[in-house]
Amino acid sequence: MCCGRIIGLLAATAALVLLQACSAVKLAYNNASELAYWWIDSYADLNEQQSQQLRAELAQLQQWHRSAEMPRVAELLKKTRLLASADTSPEQVCSLVAEARSRLDALIARAEPAATALAMGMAGAQIAHLETKLDKTTAEWRAEWTKPSPQEIRAKRLKTAVDRAEQFYGSLEERQVSLLRNAIAEQGFDPARSLSERARRNQDLLQTLRLLSSTNPRPGASQSAAALHAYIERLSHSPNPVYHAHFEQVIQDSCKTTALLHNSATAEQRARAVRKLAAYESDARTLAATR
Repeated sequence: MCCGRIIGLLAATAALVLLQACSAVKLAYNNASELAYWWIDSYADLNEQQSQQLRAELAQLQQWHRSAEMPRVAELLKKTRLLASADTSPEQVCSLVAEARSRLDALIARAEPAATALAMGMAGAQIAHLETKLDKTTAEWRAEWTKPSPQEIRAKRLKTAVDRAEQFYGSLEERQVSLLRNAIAEQGFDPARSLSERARRNQDLLQTLRLLSSTNPRPGASQSAAALHAYIERLSHSPNPVYHAHFEQVIQDSCKTTALLHNSATAEQRARAVRKLAAYESDARTLAATR
């Protein structure tokens, strides 16, 4: 992969510590640079020189994240843990989400120079390979989300929501499952809208790569960096105003649902969530201290 998608795996891997704390996650984080390399290579079909350079860049990126960002992740987890002992509000939840997004933004900004260098060196055949891979993953997404009935999709989303909640709270009561079911029904989900945005992002990526790898005329380093940064901005903030508004509303709705679910938790469930967050915080500090 490349550009914003190069950044994606490191961001996702770093974020895993926010979601679940176990030895497997620690192992994944400690091997994040190598995992990222193989993921990127599956999309970009790197040559030997690109492989060596990317491995070095990813290792440096991970080391920076471990020392500079993981302590901030630990502090965010501490803040979340302290808030989890009492009732919360959608505004408090969204504030935590905004802090988490800012940490991912910092990672993306750090990764941009390496992503630009890789993008500028991509050959036409590699971009074609990437396009084929994107088409395949889009077809898989279409089959997963547009073929089932609306009822089946809601059931799938509910199962995912319940599974995630139970990682923190343990088994949910039926009233809490009903809360999630109602929230999912109210939020709605339009696969066609998501598919359209996915197609826009794919084409935007391919066009940006063709610009950065062009040899006639060949863009300069500053022009290439600006083009990649603009692409990443469009990836984070869709130029489609309808989709962008929808995305932001989804975040607001999710904050509301999270607050409602947390406030519905029993004393035992809330205590379990606090213990989980304390364990996550400990994991983050351990990862930050490991060199």
